[in-house]
Amino acid sequence: MDTKCYTQDGTVDLRGRPVQASKTGKWKACAFLVGYEAFERMAFYGVASNLVNYLTTQLHEETVASVRNVNNWSGAVWITPILGAYIADTYLGRYWTFTVSSLIYAMGMILLTMAVSFKFMKPTCTNGVCGKASPLQIALFYSALYIVAIGAGGTKPNISTFGADQFDDFNPHEKKLKVSFFNWWMFSSFLGALFATLCLVYIQENLGWGLGYGIPAVGLLLSLFIFYLGTPIYRHKVRKSKSPARELFQVLIAAFNNRKLQLPNSPSELQEFEQQYYIQTGKRQVHHTPVLRCLDKAAIKDGNSNADSSNPSCTVTQVEGVKLVFGMVLIWLVTLIPSTIWAQINTLFVKQGTTLDRNLGPSFQIPAASLGSFVTFSMLLSVPMYDRFFVPLMRKKTGNPRGITLLQRLGIGFVIQVTAIAIAYAVEVRRMHVIRVHHVFGPKEIVPMSIFWLLPQYVLLGIADVFNAIGLLEFFYDQSPEDMQSLGTTFFTSGIGVGNFLNSFLVTMVDKITGTGGGKSWIGNNLNDSHLDYYYGFLLVISTLNLGVFMWASSRYIYKEETLQALDEDCGRIDAKPLDTSPLGLQV
Repeated sequence: MDTKCYTQDGTVDLRGRPVQASKTGKWKACAFLVGYEAFERMAFYGVASNLVNYLTTQLHEETVASVRNVNNWSGAVWITPILGAYIADTYLGRYWTFTVSSLIYAMGMILLTMAVSFKFMKPTCTNGVCGKASPLQIALFYSALYIVAIGAGGTKPNISTFGADQFDDFNPHEKKLKVSFFNWWMFSSFLGALFATLCLVYIQENLGWGLGYGIPAVGLLLSLFIFYLGTPIYRHKVRKSKSPARELFQVLIAAFNNRKLQLPNSPSELQEFEQQYYIQTGKRQVHHTPVLRCLDKAAIKDGNSNADSSNPSCTVTQVEGVKLVFGMVLIWLVTLIPSTIWAQINTLFVKQGTTLDRNLGPSFQIPAASLGSFVTFSMLLSVPMYDRFFVPLMRKKTGNPRGITLLQRLGIGFVIQVTAIAIAYAVEVRRMHVIRVHHVFGPKEIVPMSIFWLLPQYVLLGIADVFNAIGLLEFFYDQSPEDMQSLGTTFFTSGIGVGNFLNSFLVTMVDKITGTGGGKSWIGNNLNDSHLDYYYGFLLVISTLNLGVFMWASSRYIYKEETLQALDEDCGRIDAKPLDTSPLGLQV
């Protein structure tokens, strides 16, 4: 037997040559990717976490306008990955899409640093009071922001899936190494976010915005250097379909054309390749499911007997891929409200914190945005606890290798998130009570109430994110059709993006509706004379209703079941068996 044991999932090196399993991939390759992620998250959160304060204090935007602009930019950052994933899955592959996009990302960060540093590119300030920005200065600032968004569109959907590609699902040993990849991937991103919310926010408000944006820009460049160091040991997946998205439409068209035909009594009578085809091509066969039976008509063997032979029947695996996409869309829809709640961390929570007592001792004042570090702290503590204690405990009780199912994980996160917004509502009611008691109604007056009253809502949202963010990323990667895993990951990013746009829409409409006719806006420029508590109450109601819808949707979801050819430790093939995609725990 050849002493060189190549990977069995068809991965190659950058030049398209088969790679040896012992010398490439696994955690030694992911170490470079994890290093990139930590620095990139530092760059992103170095901008996002305190952007609302820059817009209001430096560019003199109104509260609603600044919240809307932050949400619109954040939404763009998270929605553009749809395009980046499509380009990767259809044309360039993950590595080269990431390479081009990362250069755009870096250029945006450099321009953003210049926009807040050079005098002619930022508003003129005298004795700490800044004038309004000129149209040119505003155009330069927002151009830099959206260049960052375009760059992020190509990096976000591809870097995490590229990391997961470093593990061979056909090799049982590597499958065990992969099982906790997404947990520890997110752990590294939390480290970057922690540094941003603890250190960069303080630097921005006390040492200057130029330095506060320059550090993450340098960090991003350093992260790219780290990423390219690992190039010789990276594995690259070969696209098995020229246009995965086109196959989805082929199934829909075939099902429509065959709509008048009758389905056979047994799914085994539908069109499907022989097992040998999947062995030779390295593709994965997806088992038939009893949902959306109308789509099964695309796989009727005689459905195209009178049609052009160039349009053969679709296979069951192709049909099941479309079913998977429809199922993921259903779950995606019920993640939009939770993403809207998450959007409060970098917007209204920050503005709320600026009205409270932020003094810590006689000479130190906590930046309001730094309270977001407690979200990250709770994440960093919760990820190891979840992976090392919660999963093994639940595994013993349920027999599920994951401990709980992916949708159960999301459900727990959504419950914790509803609890967090309920506490945020209660704290805001308390803040309004203190305002009335002490007659603190001025826009710049500080409410005699510690900013640490906001701590529970930050901590709970961090714990919820361990269930939600990691669970969603793993769910959409795990349940995506094989050739669409970059595009599948964008279900996660686009959900966050649409959630930000939805929050922008809600804030704008609530402000217009409640402020008409001389009424008091719930979200006015002066939060000491508004009704932010009403808005939080509104979010609590829609979050609770959304939780009920999620429980209904998850009860009807059927998980993907694949068959692949596994390997023994001597690189020999064993019999086909259903693919177990359940994570067990980090192994080294």
